[in-house]
Amino acid sequence: MARELENSIYSSPRTMLTHARTFAEAILQQAMRVEEINDTPLMTLKERIDLLSDKGYLTKEIIDALHFIRMSGNKAAHDTRKFRYSEALLSWEALYTIVQWYVEVYGPIELNIPEYQDPVPNSGNGFEIAELEARLKNMEKLIKASLNQQQEGTAKEEAAATVTVEEAPQEAELPGFTSIRTITYKEKSLEVPYFLRDAFLLPQRFEKSERFLVKLGAEQQARIMSELPRDLEDLHKHVKRYNEKNDENLFEELIIYIKEETERRKTMLNRPGELFLFYKEDYVIVTEELSKVPLTTDEFTGSPSLFRQLNQDQIETVGQLPRELVILAKYENVGVGTVEKLFEQLKERQGD
Repeated sequence: MARELENSIYSSPRTMLTHARTFAEAILQQAMRVEEINDTPLMTLKERIDLLSDKGYLTKEIIDALHFIRMSGNKAAHDTRKFRYSEALLSWEALYTIVQWYVEVYGPIELNIPEYQDPVPNSGNGFEIAELEARLKNMEKLIKASLNQQQEGTAKEEAAATVTVEEAPQEAELPGFTSIRTITYKEKSLEVPYFLRDAFLLPQRFEKSERFLVKLGAEQQARIMSELPRDLEDLHKHVKRYNEKNDENLFEELIIYIKEETERRKTMLNRPGELFLFYKEDYVIVTEELSKVPLTTDEFTGSPSLFRQLNQDQIETVGQLPRELVILAKYENVGVGTVEKLFEQLKERQGD
């Protein structure tokens, strides 16, 4: 959670200030548990600060740091003004002070605490605000669940194991991979990552469900991921002559689609600045030399009809092809087999 707060300092100071309160409160709850001080879910952060202060567990420096985070978070939660990076940095430094106190008092004696350093702005791809909020809220739920389990007498090992299981689906640090919603079908479920929240569901990507998606699209249903209902059961009732099997097929193909898109995004993040052509789970990297190759029967064997129609649409070289090659199956007398054959030839050219 601290890492996510650090990521939000420069992308959204308001987010950082708001959620820093929960982080500080979780530390106090943990301290109260260790000191065997009664705690209740309805207790506020201020009440916890005052209680620990009255019992002599907090120094003035820690009390000031906690109140600073509390008041800054309250302002960020209610005030509509623009918050500055400097305010988030001050709250971040106060968090460091609190964590340092907790580790020195309750942590391993042999642990060396590094000196405070201001975080450096992330020059790479950062998290969008909505995804950052989702990540922080998920982590806050995990923290509260863990603390509640400990408070109810659950073994510490069980709590740790529960948190590990809950966190397992999250992708490590890569923007866009936070689960933003869950789609179910009967007793099955799948997680939709943030980067696919509003993804266009290209019917050609769904072999068994292509016509079903086309029909749904005509009824303004299931055109993009966010239009899909939380439960796919009975989705077929929006169109005529389809049944439960179509719902099931779409759900199973959505699992494959999300898996393929996740691998594609990882590839693009790991190789920034590259031009890709994708076909299902595979891809071709378009070099400058390959991008200039003309789309003609002299260069590629296959359907002259495809190249003629591409040229009519002013797509004349490999570099002008759509990134999603399966789109080419929309052309007249062009099937998936033709597209696959072109992709295999592109792979061969890439290896030359």
